[in-house]
Amino acid sequence: MDCTTNTLSKPYARSMDFNTNDTDITSRAVAGYDSAALTATVESACQRIAPLWPLNAFVAVNPYFGLRHQDFEQASETLARVAGSPLVMPRRYYREQISTGRIARADLQQALQQYGLVPDATAVEKAIASDTSLPTGQIVLVSNILEDLDGTPWTGFVIERISQFAAAYFDQGQASWPLPWRKESLYEAWRHYAEIDLSPGMMGLQGIRSAVAALPKRPMDTIASALQRLAIPADMVEDYLHAALLNIGGWAAWTRYLRWEKELVGGHEDSIVDLLAIRLAWELILFNARQAPELGNAWRNAVQTLQSSSAHSAHAQMDFALQTAFELGYQKEIIAKLASPPGESVAKLSPARPSVQAAFCIDVRSEVFRRALETVAPSVQTVGFAGFFGAFMEFVPLGASAARMHMPVLLTPGYRVHEHVHGASDQEVKKAINLRHQRLHNANIWKTFKSSASSCFSFVESIGLLYGPKLLSDSFGWSRTVPHPETKGIPPKFRRRLVPTLAAVSHGQKITQTRQKTTQTPAVGISMADRGATGEMILKAMSMTSNFARLVLLVGHGSSTVNNPYATGLDCGACAGQTGEVSVRVIAALLNEPKVREELAQKGIHIPADTRFVGALHDTTLDEVTLFDIEGLASTHAQDLKQLRQWLTQAGQLTRMERANLLGIPDSAPEVVDALIQERSRDWSQVFPEWGLAGNAAFIAAPRSRTTGIDLSGRAFLHDYEWRKDEGFGVLELIMTAPMVVANWINMQYYASVVDNQRFGSGNKVLHNIVGGSIGVLEGNGGDLRVGLPLQSLHNGERWVHEPLRLNVFLEAPQSEIDRIIAKHELVRELVENRWLFLFQIDDEDGGIYLRNTNKQWQRVSSDY
Repeated sequence: MDCTTNTLSKPYARSMDFNTNDTDITSRAVAGYDSAALTATVESACQRIAPLWPLNAFVAVNPYFGLRHQDFEQASETLARVAGSPLVMPRRYYREQISTGRIARADLQQALQQYGLVPDATAVEKAIASDTSLPTGQIVLVSNILEDLDGTPWTGFVIERISQFAAAYFDQGQASWPLPWRKESLYEAWRHYAEIDLSPGMMGLQGIRSAVAALPKRPMDTIASALQRLAIPADMVEDYLHAALLNIGGWAAWTRYLRWEKELVGGHEDSIVDLLAIRLAWELILFNARQAPELGNAWRNAVQTLQSSSAHSAHAQMDFALQTAFELGYQKEIIAKLASPPGESVAKLSPARPSVQAAFCIDVRSEVFRRALETVAPSVQTVGFAGFFGAFMEFVPLGASAARMHMPVLLTPGYRVHEHVHGASDQEVKKAINLRHQRLHNANIWKTFKSSASSCFSFVESIGLLYGPKLLSDSFGWSRTVPHPETKGIPPKFRRRLVPTLAAVSHGQKITQTRQKTTQTPAVGISMADRGATGEMILKAMSMTSNFARLVLLVGHGSSTVNNPYATGLDCGACAGQTGEVSVRVIAALLNEPKVREELAQKGIHIPADTRFVGALHDTTLDEVTLFDIEGLASTHAQDLKQLRQWLTQAGQLTRMERANLLGIPDSAPEVVDALIQERSRDWSQVFPEWGLAGNAAFIAAPRSRTTGIDLSGRAFLHDYEWRKDEGFGVLELIMTAPMVVANWINMQYYASVVDNQRFGSGNKVLHNIVGGSIGVLEGNGGDLRVGLPLQSLHNGERWVHEPLRLNVFLEAPQSEIDRIIAKHELVRELVENRWLFLFQIDDEDGGIYLRNTNKQWQRVSSDY
């Protein structure tokens, strides 16, 4: 909206009387603000914000999760109206895809017809020859209007002041001087902070202390006052509140996370409401500061313009048609691959008993490694399963006082597992914990000394040269820039002996944080009474109930990077942003217990006496696999282990060769590629040591025979599932309510970070500065907390590595059971029926693939549908 006028000679005063001439708007505004209705509207606006997990457990989240009750296109219109951020790419992107042939003319014509547009691809290509994005009628805030009037960046200033305060309030140990009002609510603490903040005066905004003192003492009253003062019509309130939250969207997402965590254990947290009140308080302050009527007139015009604006439906329909054509291209490609019957040669080569079984996480990076392992060792059977391997647990590292989630964040843990020193006495464990605490304490004191205002300059001048060898060593990758957080403070003699234990061990540490719902008496360890049932559930969910190999690998995954705030974002999403090491070691230990096997045998699952489950970790940066807890296998499985290691080494090399081109490594000998990838993992200046889950586009739950021998290019989440073994379809229900939803979150995080990296991504990784200890990052030294993925996780400097496609889910299961689960679970129903993903059914009887359409009917499709 264009609202320009001459800057006033005296633009600011402490107060201003504003009487709107539009009595209809004013009366509608006042009439709509009864307490109950306003509270419900505020809650609805807050629910539109998706949570942001901290850097030490950076979980992929769908930033549109709060809009899932709207269909995809409606949500796009909502975000275009609220934030100027539709859910489609700029038209120049689609022009490029058409010019390169990525969007085929036939797909474009099909999409145009689907949206009721003239199916003339040639005319469309001419119509989108230039970017002709129409004004979206975006909601503006007072700060936007005011900066248009006088050229002062008020919106950035407000964001900066709120962000600096929020960083101090929520700080988790990074700040040298803690904020003194942290025990008060966010809103109350801000009032204290704002009364002594001198920054507004430096911007020419006088009387801030009295303005803050005049604000209501309750956040809901401040919200109501702002809505009434600004004459927001009742039918615009929710969108306006949403726009205000998105204006400080990073911290809104953080406060939404705090609420999410409380809600999972039956509690409540209102920091997000306080944050909204703070943002609207600034609206009031700025609105009342303007002396002359220009601001009032401009604001009234903005409200009226938004009310009278009509959606540019034809223009939006064209954008959706272009996106649909883009998605059709990938759908037809993967349908062609999946519709082909499994190769008979693969079935003939499969031995009666596999030489090794290897269960990998469903992560798209595992697809490449599984395919490579099956290539070098056809007798190996690979399986895909969610990376937490059915361990519904939270984990406490040695000496820690808080438990970490180690399962999908959508769920709550059933028990807590502690880290233990293998073979150590109670006295040795106590010594190890004390040593760790002392080392961490000393490290913090040293860090405080180095960074304090009184010593930092003298420190550099006096002993800075002594850091030369360390700097050189870090630069060449011979050492880590900082100790690894998993082993930081632990004496070397104890590191290799650390194991998670199934026993009810707590080491006397008081745990101050838990995600278990029974917070009064949280379960510690996995009780003997529950171990058999846990093992049965896990094996049935993996469709692994017979024909066990001598060695069964449970392969979690993690990554190896340095100087990377988003390191946990490359780890396992199903393990809440942790590596899968703890999960696989716990489940392997459980399935190796004789008493558990006896109980499983009674339930019809007979595990041979020579079968051993082995936990392992796939390093997705290096494509190397580490085996855990194999000391006792040397006498019984030495030859098996030797052969397995050889296969894993060969598979890793094949995987690295496949990934090399995408990493920009030119065609080279395998040993050269290996060395360069090793170097990338240790390079503290490397902005993309690996591409993570970039390119993800499909989720397939079917027998491995459906995808064996198919090159899915590391773009598919592969979950093994055999519906004829799933009595009652409980496993199918679990797949659709947990792994499928997690995959959708990952997919939408990548999607949003490409479509609008400014709002839903985190910008340039080179400029990131960690804030609050592990809360998140700022881009540069200020601004809002950033959410989503950095550009370097999505773009290689020349092109987008990730294609923004909605997830394509393929389930090999009966349609009736899929429909039943959709009807039963609201979240699943919203994702499917509102087109946040595409759902396909694979019929193993007629070989057909069926798409569930918007009419809830199943439509048979083919590679040319």
